[in-house]
Amino acid sequence: MAAHYDVLIVGGGIAGLSLASALAGSCSVALVEAEQELAYHTSSRSARQFIPSYGPPVVQELTVRTLELIAARDAELPEPVLAPRSFMLIGSEDAVAAEASGHMHRITPAEALELCPALVPGTFEAAGLDSGSFGCNAPLLLDDHRQRAAAAGADIITGARVHTAQRLGSGWQVGAGTEGFQAGVLVNAAGAWADELAVISGVEKLGLQPYRRTAAIAAVGRPLPEHSPMVAAADNTFYFRRDGDDVLISPSESEPSGPEDARPRPGDIERLVERLNRLTTLGIKDIRRAWTGLRTEAADGVPVAGFDAEAPGFYWLAGQGGYGFQTSSAMAELAAAQILAGKGGDEAAGGAGAAGTGPASRTAQALAATRWSVRR
Repeated sequence: MAAHYDVLIVGGGIAGLSLASALAGSCSVALVEAEQELAYHTSSRSARQFIPSYGPPVVQELTVRTLELIAARDAELPEPVLAPRSFMLIGSEDAVAAEASGHMHRITPAEALELCPALVPGTFEAAGLDSGSFGCNAPLLLDDHRQRAAAAGADIITGARVHTAQRLGSGWQVGAGTEGFQAGVLVNAAGAWADELAVISGVEKLGLQPYRRTAAIAAVGRPLPEHSPMVAAADNTFYFRRDGDDVLISPSESEPSGPEDARPRPGDIERLVERLNRLTTLGIKDIRRAWTGLRTEAADGVPVAGFDAEAPGFYWLAGQGGYGFQTSSAMAELAAAQILAGKGGDEAAGGAGAAGTGPASRTAQALAATRWSVRR
């Protein structure tokens, strides 16, 4: 016999877990995750950095609100999720000028070298600094959402891949793993598998595209100072940051992929190490571990949040791209307000005021300025 819930969330990454914690206690919630572990895919393979100047304007708005919400929660936790860590862009004058926006200010190459002595002088023309950026303890944030959701009565089921979903009467009937569920609202927070879940549910796909992004933890001969910024190339060809006595490095690639358990490709990290050893004095030696995640995006690069206009009760929470963590709490706040308002179809998808007034409504308005409706 199927278990009954007000809301069934599909996907146990940061999007699904943050929504579960925002909804639980206000309605009955279940979250199902295909893998045996929560946050197995992209959410466990993050660079763990919140950058208010990163991404299009709507993402920057979502990031600022997420930082506000997490900072308020940090005041209640024994260990904070956020730690100040600035973010620095380097590159040609044109590339930095094109990428430096919002919360970032220009600094001189000399100032950049002072902040990150590992950079080789003369290897970049310009720099920008976002001093309001934060490092994120991603495992702590994920576990806090899980604990809050569970404490408020949400059921979290792993190892339950959705294989059937159909609209019946006023709700959805879903088969996941060996269990059955009935829910008034079905939330698609399936990440790289979001379009696949739509197909299973008989809902038109949105054309969401996963992209590869590889990273590694590397041992170095000269560790970065404790308060070094995260450094990224303005042409999106690499980034690195301190990770204890090691460094986290990435070639920042953005290659289309199918939904899969992605793995690094031979040569990607080796070529990056060779380049960074020319541009810095880090002296990268051994690769301790490497991984690849998938950043899933809509064609316009804007996160997708809202009820599908043609599938009542089907809520999209997907397409966060590389901004999943830094937009997560704001997106969950907005999605919870929309879902609890009990509105679906065109009204919830298109109405920036559906969440009422306050921060959630401001987030909706920011999304509306770009593309709020889901298939309007």
